[in-house]
Parts: sequence; C-alpha cells; structure tokens
Amino acid sequence: MKLLLDTHAFLWTLGDPGRLKSETRRILADSGSAVFVSVVSLWEIVVKCRVGKLEADIASITAQLAPASKIQLLDLVPRHLHALNGLPFYEQHRDPFDHLLIAQAIAEGMTLVTKDQNAPLYRVSIMAP
Repeated sequence: MKLLLDTHAFLWTLGDPGRLKSETRRILADSGSAVFVSVVSLWEIVVKCRVGKLEADIASITAQLAPASKIQLLDLVPRHLHALNGLPFYEQHRDPFDHLLIAQAIAEGMTLVTKDQNAPLYRVSIMAP
C-alpha cells in the first residue's frame, strides 16, 4: 500500500503518534506499506510557522527524513500539477496545500491519510489517521 500523509498526519506520526488510530499506526509500520510525505507538507509547515499558526522546527523535521527513515519524501512534479488542474473546484474547500496533496495522491495512486472533511469530495482514496 502506498500512503501519502497529510501534513497533520505527518506531524502526528513524528511527534504525537498516539493521536493516530492504532490500525493506522499498524499500517504505517507494516513493511508492505510505502509511506510518503510531500514537499508540499514541508512547505505548509514553514508557511504556518512564519505566520504564527504553528510552532515546529523544520530542520529537526527534515532530519527525520534521513535515508533510513520509513517515511520517504515525495517531490512536486509536473504530473501532479496536471492532476491539480483537473480537480473540480469547491467553494467550501479553498486550501491550496490540500488541493496539491490530493492531486499528488491521485497522480501517484496513493491513499491519502487525512482527517480533512473535504477530501471525500474528490476521487482520492482516503484513510483516516
């Protein structure tokens, strides 16, 4: 199973895994699961820190993405932007970070691990954190 962690799921996985469901923790730890975090989430973390909505140390976070880590980094590439361009627009869901993560999950055939109540509006596989 290929999983893409939404930003909150990624932060919980690193710093507060007890917030994740036990089944989600089991799936994330399973050797058959490929777990990814998007560079988009790292960007979101930095933006939220800069505007005072989040306290986090991006250097510490990125250090945990060392080659030995279970969590792999997913870059943003043109096919993700093509998928983003094809997403429907919903007035109630205007978060550009969420849109990019959903597009990446669709383009890569991944399951998005998210609590975002708007994610089911799109054709994306979802797993609750």
